[in-house]
Amino acid sequence: MSFLVEICVDSVESATVAEAAGAGRIELCSALSEGGVTPSAGLIESVRRNIAIKVHVLIRPRGGDFLYSDNDFSVMRRDIDMAGEYGADGIVTGILNRDGTVDVDRTALLTEYAAPMSVTFHRAFDLCRDPRQALTDIISAGAARILTSGQARSAIEGAALIKTLGAEATGRIGIMPGGGIDEYNIALLAATTGAREYHLSGRRQRESRMTFRRKGIYMGDPRLQSEYIIKSADTERIRAIIMILKGVVF
Repeated sequence: MSFLVEICVDSVESATVAEAAGAGRIELCSALSEGGVTPSAGLIESVRRNIAIKVHVLIRPRGGDFLYSDNDFSVMRRDIDMAGEYGADGIVTGILNRDGTVDVDRTALLTEYAAPMSVTFHRAFDLCRDPRQALTDIISAGAARILTSGQARSAIEGAALIKTLGAEATGRIGIMPGGGIDEYNIALLAATTGAREYHLSGRRQRESRMTFRRKGIYMGDPRLQSEYIIKSADTERIRAIIMILKGVVF
């Protein structure tokens, strides 16, 4: 049984750690506290230059919902150009209509525009009204895989739906669980869903090396992130998850 582990990263450091730990692919983004947005050209170029495994770039022009204006869509198309120019192997994106359905027409346009890069429809899927209709719509739009927590707070909680989607999608599109996956639940998730690809961050946090610290000033929402806490991919956590997957028996 072969598995692929995709690590979500937001820095060159985390990308190199993911590769060294045995990951088969990364999803590259920025602003993970916002759920991720499109990374800069400089970050894409530097990551591509420093690792050999596949790089999929998040195409998300802002935080918040996935109902995008014409201006947002224009930005997304230009960002796909940028990702391709700097050697990305794929993109990760998702667009919804206001009624909670997949925006099939614009998803298909982005998929066509991204070719020959692979396209993953991300967890916007988890905000869709009807997961089975969304599955059909995303297949028709030409995406290669769907990243999903099974429309639950975590993939382990949504494992039953992920299993159902995987069975319905066989031979048509890949279903990749993501959301709250760690070394404590990966074996159960794999045994339950039978998925072949898994998406996770595998991060630990560490203290900043800054010796001078200004208290009471925040660059963002202090509930989400301290400027003196750094979160990055952790070699041992990722290796542990990969070793557990290798031991899963169906």
